[in-house]
Amino acid sequence: MYPPRMSEERSPLADLRARIAEALRASPAQDLEKNLNALLGAFFDRFELASREDLEVQKKLVERAQAKLAALESRVAELEARKT
Repeated sequence: MYPPRMSEERSPLADLRARIAEALRASPAQDLEKNLNALLGAFFDRFELASREDLEVQKKLVERAQAKLAALESRVAELEARKT
């Protein structure tokens, strides 16, 4: 059987957050969870990572731009052929 796709499995950050939350439920330091989530969020924000959804949107925009460019190149070639 094939391994699950990335979209079907939990993200590493979500998995890490769930494990930390589970460990903290057993401990008396519940404020630590909030602080740790903020710390992890700030840590990953420094990397300026894009989400999968953002990448998919950008991919669709690039594909649309490439299709328009191909159509324009074809039109220019057609017009140049008529000119000569």
